Amino acid sequence: MSKRGISKAVDAFSGHCANPGIMLMCLIFVLAGMFSGVTKGMGAVDSTVNLALSFIPARFITAGLFLICVFISTSMGTCLGTISAIAPIALGFIEAAGLDPAITMSAVIGGSMFGDNLSVISDTTIAATRGAGCEMKDKFRMNFKIALPAAIVTTIIYCIIGGGAELGGTYEFELIKVIPYLVVLVCAISGMNVIYVLLTGTVLSAIIGMATGSMGLVSLSASATSGVSGMLSLVLMALFMKGLSGMAADMGGMEWLTGLFTNIKSRRGAQYAIAAIVSVIDFFIGNNTIAIIISTPLCKPIAKKFKVAPERLASLMDIFGVIVPGFSPLSSAFLVVTTMSTVTPLQLMTRGYYLFFLFVFTVITIQFNLLQTKEEKEGREFYPELDEAIAE
Repeated sequence: MSKRGISKAVDAFSGHCANPGIMLMCLIFVLAGMFSGVTKGMGAVDSTVNLALSFIPARFITAGLFLICVFISTSMGTCLGTISAIAPIALGFIEAAGLDPAITMSAVIGGSMFGDNLSVISDTTIAATRGAGCEMKDKFRMNFKIALPAAIVTTIIYCIIGGGAELGGTYEFELIKVIPYLVVLVCAISGMNVIYVLLTGTVLSAIIGMATGSMGLVSLSASATSGVSGMLSLVLMALFMKGLSGMAADMGGMEWLTGLFTNIKSRRGAQYAIAAIVSVIDFFIGNNTIAIIISTPLCKPIAKKFKVAPERLASLMDIFGVIVPGFSPLSSAFLVVTTMSTVTPLQLMTRGYYLFFLFVFTVITIQFNLLQTKEEKEGREFYPELDEAIAE
């Protein structure tokens, strides 16, 4: 399609893959995978789950599962990792406490989506913040103001409709194993560079694991390797899609797509357009991280024209990149849950309370121009790199 010959096309593709931003993103993906692998290997996930279950009353089991998934997914930065860890436990509760399967499993998915959207080490967050050019902490604060109300309303609903019988047995945990998650959250929110955050969390997890006898050097290495391996497909896909989207831009494809939104006349319309672009691409691609990577060069010119701040752009791309899979029967999260249980995708979609309220609260902020940053109110210009690209 490039009509430049295979050699020049490959050179152009490779040049776009070598973009500093995408390479840094891939490095963060690798470090996030290492942190996730080491913490899971030393038993942090099991301890966190059992700690929460030790204090949850029977009538709040479903709400408790939702909040457990919220914490673990925010700490691990992975939706599927959280679902894989908690779904088997939830299935046991469904049988032991007589819980509604669809409501319970939708709580697991919703809580896992919370962290996928909000976590500072989530692949979607990394892609959105690196693409928009904003700090993790700024995007987190913007997102938190929308996600928290949605999570609170959802928790209340699960408290009302998600009760069950008393659970038997004891849940053993080691409080020290929860510390790495707390340290990572605090460090990231405080504004520490994400590279340092992930390295600190990984080293601390390794020290705790070896000090408690949960892992030795061999198992530590295996856990770290396993975590990194789990991210390699995402790294390769990110590089591949960056190369293709760069070639599409060279041939005028991005200009053509952004030209479809020439009727935008306000900041409100620009935000709806950004939401639509990410949603459509995510629906057909089926991977929210890749959808964000592809959407970024389309959304940034719109955000620049109507002075939408980078943290707001990153927040919108991440939110709608997470919402769409929650209402698609082809969602990987749905596939995992429906494979484990008898619940159907339709049942999960109709009970996806958290994602529904996340959508509602986000639309409210768009419609009424809420959460404007100080720079937006002052009318400042953003994305100077786009001016430089035009000049070149």
